[in-house]
Amino acid sequence: MKNVERLTSVKSELLDILMGIEVTEHSQRQRSAAQRSLRARRGIERHRESLKLSRDIAWLAEDEETPEGELH
Repeated sequence: MKNVERLTSVKSELLDILMGIEVTEHSQRQRSAAQRSLRARRGIERHRESLKLSRDIAWLAEDEETPEGELH
């Protein structure tokens, strides 16, 4: 009977270790996904900022080309 109890104990420990590893891997995948999401969001923000800056610069350039005293 002792062998059965020992085997059950070892199985239980192995299962606990495996579950701990899976939890750790899941947490790492979640962190990686969050980092990718943040990088993507920042990339989109940079792109939008660049487009706005381009529009603003184009608008200023148009103002400079308009002869003085002339209104839009």
